[in-house]
Amino acid sequence: MKTMRTDVAIIGAGTAGLSAYRAARAGGKRAVLIESGPYGTTCARVGCMPSKLLIAAADAAHAVADAPAFGVHPGPVRIDGRAVMARVRSERDRFVGFVLEGMEHIPAEDLLRGHARFAGPRELSIDGHTLVQAERIVIATGSTPIVPQEWRQAGDRVISSDAVFEWTDLPGSVAVVGTGVIGLELGQALHRLGVRVTMYARGGSVAQLGDPEVLAEAARVLGGALDIRFQTSVASVTAEDGRLALASRDETGRERRESFDFVLAAMGRKPNVHELNLELAQIALDRRGVPLYDRRTMQCGSSAIFIAGDADDELPLLGEAADQGKIAGANAARFPDVQPGLRRTPLTVAFCEPQIATMGASYRDLCASHGGRFAAGSVSFGNQGRSRVMRQNQGMLRVYGEFGSGRFLGAEMVGPRAEHIGHLLSWACQARLTVSAMLDMPFYHPVVEEGVRTALRDLAEQLAAEPPAPVPCPDCTPGT
Repeated sequence: MKTMRTDVAIIGAGTAGLSAYRAARAGGKRAVLIESGPYGTTCARVGCMPSKLLIAAADAAHAVADAPAFGVHPGPVRIDGRAVMARVRSERDRFVGFVLEGMEHIPAEDLLRGHARFAGPRELSIDGHTLVQAERIVIATGSTPIVPQEWRQAGDRVISSDAVFEWTDLPGSVAVVGTGVIGLELGQALHRLGVRVTMYARGGSVAQLGDPEVLAEAARVLGGALDIRFQTSVASVTAEDGRLALASRDETGRERRESFDFVLAAMGRKPNVHELNLELAQIALDRRGVPLYDRRTMQCGSSAIFIAGDADDELPLLGEAADQGKIAGANAARFPDVQPGLRRTPLTVAFCEPQIATMGASYRDLCASHGGRFAAGSVSFGNQGRSRVMRQNQGMLRVYGEFGSGRFLGAEMVGPRAEHIGHLLSWACQARLTVSAMLDMPFYHPVVEEGVRTALRDLAEQLAAEPPAPVPCPDCTPGT
């Protein structure tokens, strides 16, 4: 076995790993990237970019179908599934190509191919051919979609979101299991492209929402346009005459058996940390086997091991992975002089329609940290001017502020232009603005953002009153 010595070894060459590598090199240290799979980030290959390509096609189809409501009659819609998927794959390959071009600038001696496993706190064995001795190690191994093993026995028509972007044509029917961000985005897009879609949710959760009022509105609006079976569990998935038979059971115990071309498992992702021999790393793990770490420094305990990106199972988002990788790589370079890095205000967007966004502290977080010390203001987009003009007048926004200080704390939203409103409100939150300072900002007319002003005015009125007596937060955890 060959032995290699380096200052920093980074396991994984995705978004977090590449960011860590650049930060370690910028810190003046020798670094190596170890990757066992194909180069190209999750976002570019199977995540945010190809999904948005599919959504863009779906939006075009929906716009044509909805045009008669404006008095515009373009004629019957014809969706060419092969052309749709050809564009998705072609543009996806371009995005991946940009990542691969970046890899070409990394010296060949800094790239190692193979699966890394800990051989000690500062040693990694690479498929038995190379032993890497590193002063510091960054775990950036990403995550894998969750597909129940018993479902896999039904064959290759049981898929994760990764496989969708390899289709050469649109199928006739798909069962989507899960109503998180991935399930909602892909399920609605396929429905708008003419695929028969049924969605199954074991509980009542929708995307990342926790505010019970916003959650109820999202379930109402999306459930009115999609076949979503809330409070319904999937009992079994079996192969049957070249298709898949899915048996489900609702909250009353009623069972149904239906047939689909594909079953798409969209129940989340699990961190790729369970084949790293972490017991030899001599670091503490949580009950799921994920390393315990400081989210400000990304350091695992007091060790020379750091973690970043989806591997830490915190926020599976590209921006978070890039930030965490930068912090981990910089601290690996300067170890033991570990320093807190910039963790930005959380911002998550689901690109379904209406869009869903959460920013700053979530409702669940505030119930735990600010029980009885925060107020909420709201606005419905049902009759909001610009939203009605666009025929996108659905959804609601809830904004949160702190009693006493008047500081803006966060928001949850389902409604039009949430991707843009989410940015504005997350910036305000990170800047620690008060609600009154936000109301001093300019608001043009007519724009959807006028709804933000309405919600903030409502919040300001609530904050001007005496704080209510603390009451238990309603249980809004998934599945309840």
